[in-house]
Amino acid sequence: MADCDDSFDIIVAGAGPVGLSFAATLAKSDLKVAVVEQQTLEALANPPFDGREIALTYASIRILRELGAWDAISACHKSPLHGARVLNGSSPFALCFDPPRGSAEPLGYLVPNCRIRDALFKIVRLNDRAQLLCGHSVVGVTNSHKGVVIELSDGRRLGARLLVAADSRLSRTRDLLGIAADINRLGSSMLICRVRHERAHHQVAIEWFDHHQTIAMLPLMEGVSSLLLTLRANEANRLLAFEDDLFLMELTDRCRKRLGKMTLASTRHAYPLVTTWAHRFWAPSAALIGDAAIGMHPVTAHGFNIGLSGQNRLARRILTAHRDCRDIADPELLRRYEGCLRLSAAPLYHATNLIVGLYSGEHAAARLARHVGLRFAQHFPFVRYGISAMLRR
Repeated sequence: MADCDDSFDIIVAGAGPVGLSFAATLAKSDLKVAVVEQQTLEALANPPFDGREIALTYASIRILRELGAWDAISACHKSPLHGARVLNGSSPFALCFDPPRGSAEPLGYLVPNCRIRDALFKIVRLNDRAQLLCGHSVVGVTNSHKGVVIELSDGRRLGARLLVAADSRLSRTRDLLGIAADINRLGSSMLICRVRHERAHHQVAIEWFDHHQTIAMLPLMEGVSSLLLTLRANEANRLLAFEDDLFLMELTDRCRKRLGKMTLASTRHAYPLVTTWAHRFWAPSAALIGDAAIGMHPVTAHGFNIGLSGQNRLARRILTAHRDCRDIADPELLRRYEGCLRLSAAPLYHATNLIVGLYSGEHAAARLARHVGLRFAQHFPFVRYGISAMLRR
């Protein structure tokens, strides 16, 4: 690392919520951390509303609270989730998820992605041990068991003991490390917007697998929901181009007036759906976290929670090694991180992909299978209670 312009203990590539959480955790120590982000500092400091509402489990809330981020988010941006219903086609049957009897606590909370980003950015920005290098991207990586050197888009070279990639499910850093990944471009897009509506949502979310579309209605403040419509990419783009009045007419028709009369309460956003699973979560002096490691389909709303949990596991292992004067990039440490993340995430990742395959199929066998599946889950309480317990743990 003699040719480096500057040296750090750890370099984080990507300043999304997971990358910022990781940097914020490490910044509590005397480790020297750099966060490289291609967005400008101004864009990071003022994250715009992007349509995404994050369903946080209690485990994720505990992590954010420990970092100081949870309390930094205004209560008006935290929407309690008191239940969820899963519907299939035109059937009136609903699979219900509710808090345990006698519990006054919600299943979890919905928080705008931009508010989480804002809170985490402020924590990292105010910490002297973490340095934000904005407006740059990683264009080169040379790594070995002795350390890593990265080249930035402005030509600077930075050295570190450990490089951590947190730069999206189409991670350039992962590619530069030579780590392959299963990347599944689904050909569908998720169209998201907030709507005001005349019917009460009672803080209950609805996931509706209708024919040729999936609709999620996420309850926010009273009379407002986040509406997520999953369609083939060309159909989503067609709707996105509509004027507001025509867009609302089609949206109301697609929702079969379940929320009553609706008006737009936000800008509209569309995101192509891509899932990823990295073949490895580490390399010599490098590790993957968040979507760079595992990019989940949003249908089960667990991608953010898995990413937050995974970065916390890695950060805690690094802090323990540093406290004990051991190598923070020890291959055995990184192997154990990978094994733990695979064990916890693989069942959810593969189950989610199975659900997506089953509920996006339009042939008769698929329709029958999902109808039977919902009935089975409803009549076997351990299935519903197990999922509810997972949300609340």
